[in-house]
Amino acid sequence: MRLLTLRTENGTGTKGTVAVRQDGDTLTEIPGFADVGALLQDPAWETTAAAASGATHALDGADLAAVVPSPEKIICVGHNYRNHIKEMGREVPEHPTLFAKYAESLIGPNDDLALPQESDAVDWEAELAVVIGKQGRRISEADAAEHIAGYAVLNDVSMRDYQFRTIQWLQGKTWEKSTPFGPALVTKDEFTAGPLLTSAVDGEVQQSTATGDLVFTPEFLVSYISTIITLNPGDVIATGTPGGVGHAQDPKRYLQEGQVLVTTIEGLGQLTNRVVKEA
Repeated sequence: MRLLTLRTENGTGTKGTVAVRQDGDTLTEIPGFADVGALLQDPAWETTAAAASGATHALDGADLAAVVPSPEKIICVGHNYRNHIKEMGREVPEHPTLFAKYAESLIGPNDDLALPQESDAVDWEAELAVVIGKQGRRISEADAAEHIAGYAVLNDVSMRDYQFRTIQWLQGKTWEKSTPFGPALVTKDEFTAGPLLTSAVDGEVQQSTATGDLVFTPEFLVSYISTIITLNPGDVIATGTPGGVGHAQDPKRYLQEGQVLVTTIEGLGQLTNRVVKEA
C-alpha cells in the first residue's frame, strides 16, 4: 500500500491537507486524517487506509506535502554506507552516528528547495527513510519490523560550512525548507531494503548505491534508537547517505540556484526539487 499527504483546496482559497491512498494513478482520501502522520496514530491504520473510499484525485499534477509533515522526531544516521565513509576519510563506526532534524526542515516531493543566503556549501544526501508505525521502547532487533510502518525517500540536504563549524552537526542539517521527503510511505510488505538509491543534479547522476549496503540495517537502527528513547507512530529515521556527495568531490560541488535535484529509490518513488535562493 502507498500512502501520501495531499494538499487540497478547502473552498476558501486556502489549502489544507488530507491523507490519501494511491491506487495506480488515483488518490483516494482517507476521511478524518489530515496527513499520513495523523493516520499512523490510529492503531488500525492499515485497515482504515485499505478500506477508505473518500473523494478521489488524479495523481498527475497532485500537490503533495512531505509524506509525514510534522513528525514528533526525525532521527538521522551518519556514516552508514561504506563508500561514503571512505570518501569522507572516516573509519567504519562501531555504533550508529545519530543527530536530529526538525519538522520545519521538511518539504514535499516536488517543492522548491530553499537555498539559504548564509551558506555557500549546500550538498545533497540521498537517503532511505524508515517511518515508525507502532510505539515501542527497547525493541529487540528481531521484533523491529513489527514497529516499522514503511519506507520513503528523503534527501538530507546539508549546509557543509555550518555542519563543520563544530564537531556537532545539527546546525548544518536542519535548515528550514531544505529536506525533501516522500512521495509516499510504502508499507513494509511492499518494500525491503536493497533496491537502488540515486541522486542526480540537472540530470547528472551523483550517487548510485543499493540501499541494502547499509552498515546498520533499519531493524538494527529501530532497536538501537529505541533503547535510548521511545519511538512513536510517525517518527522518522533517515538511515544515511552513500558515496557521491558533492563535498567529497575534487573540486567540491554544491547546489546552485536554478538546479534541479532528483532523488530516487526503486520501488519507493522520486523527489524532484528545484533549488531556489531565499530572499
